[in-house]
Amino acid sequence: MKTRDKIRFLLNGTEVALSDIQTDETLLDYLRLRRRLTGTKEGCAEGDCGACTVLVGRLSGGVLRYESVNACIRFLGSLDCCHVVTVEHLKRADGSLHPVQQAMVDFHGSQCGFCTPGFVMSLYALWMREPGPGEQAIEKALQGNLCRCTGYEAIVRAARAAGEISSVGDPLVEERDSVTSRLAAMRDGARVEIGEGRERLIVPANADDLAAILEEEPKATIVAGATDVGLWVTKFMRDIGPVVFIGGLEDLHGIEEADGMLRIGAGVSYTDAFDLLSRRIPALGALIERIGGEQVRNMGTLGGNIANGSPIGDTPPPLIALGARLVLREGGSRRTIPLETYFIDYGKQDRMPGEFVEAIELPLPPEGTRFSVWKVSKRRDEDITAVLGAFNVSVEDGVVTSARIAFGGMAATPRRATAVEAALTGRSWNADTLEQAVAALAEDFSPISDMRASANYRLVVAGNLLRRFFLEGVEGHVPLMLSRHEAA
Repeated sequence: MKTRDKIRFLLNGTEVALSDIQTDETLLDYLRLRRRLTGTKEGCAEGDCGACTVLVGRLSGGVLRYESVNACIRFLGSLDCCHVVTVEHLKRADGSLHPVQQAMVDFHGSQCGFCTPGFVMSLYALWMREPGPGEQAIEKALQGNLCRCTGYEAIVRAARAAGEISSVGDPLVEERDSVTSRLAAMRDGARVEIGEGRERLIVPANADDLAAILEEEPKATIVAGATDVGLWVTKFMRDIGPVVFIGGLEDLHGIEEADGMLRIGAGVSYTDAFDLLSRRIPALGALIERIGGEQVRNMGTLGGNIANGSPIGDTPPPLIALGARLVLREGGSRRTIPLETYFIDYGKQDRMPGEFVEAIELPLPPEGTRFSVWKVSKRRDEDITAVLGAFNVSVEDGVVTSARIAFGGMAATPRRATAVEAALTGRSWNADTLEQAVAALAEDFSPISDMRASANYRLVVAGNLLRRFFLEGVEGHVPLMLSRHEAA
């Protein structure tokens, strides 16, 4: 296996090669402390406020794509063969402001200015991919950016105005062919290895190389999008070395559909999965839009959301309700298990040392099956789940023929509600059966009270989500999303 001891990437217009990096060094610290590119701000250091937003360009299938990301939780070691773009790069050759920046000035979209560079970069990403965006697209692009003093009306007006301006002369448009060629030249098929022992940083060449590395370093921290691991460092000061960065492995990014089954590579981001899941399983598309902001969805992966085993991970409950299977790999060996058996206890999963999540196999719901998923949190966007319910039920001639129901936030792991399923299956689909199923929730779950919700609140909400699922089918349309108070 060919190796090199440097990560290589483009920073604005400059090629960078680094061997003096730490396993937990963030892109934000590198930009501000080492390069003095202080336009990128530090606000929350946890991927919530968007003040640190930059663009990262990467080749996907030979096509250059730019995405907004949170530099505060993006590790430097994950940037091999990427193009990092900061707000400083937007300046025109004649010294004038970029149209997005000028629109923020013209429409009074900035007051204290601290959050402004992050807003500009998020809107820049939108401006490049969607000329003339509507208000819904603008609001979605800004889910991951917080402003405490300007107010969003002025910023939305600025976004609308910027969307009408031509991209002629834009630096990333003018440089696209050149950047594509430069990034392609960096992709030499080599493994990156920097440091030794707990300071060892590795970027595998491909999935086979990843399998070989984990046989050698079975206790290494695997980092895909870093939307969780980033907080281990910035908030909990954890030592994560040695680290293996897998976000750039294209052979973990595939999505295939065949014989009523989706096979989703563990490295597929929420953003990359969104279009297909929205078409084939619409309820999952609606859920993805509630996960973090645009920056988090661009970085976070479905495989990572499963692998870390969080009891409030948003994707495991619906995937369990759909009967998903997990493909685990160790070296050249693979095993496939039902996703629900992967979660053993809090912080404990069915994954052996040296084993990693390679793919998710997701059966498409058969025709006539009703599937819904709802997330309840204190605020609508960018918030941690209090309760998440996923419901997959088939009814024939008024009788429930099958039921798979799973919840997050109700136990130490994402878990099926087997007593509820038993109370429904084989029974008439009516209000009496429903209330018996709601009562059975207390047999399945003994939730805890914490800062997000009390135990009693969680049980009440879970029961109300089950009632909602019933009423949605009986009485027609109900609002797509519940607020926390509506759910209770």
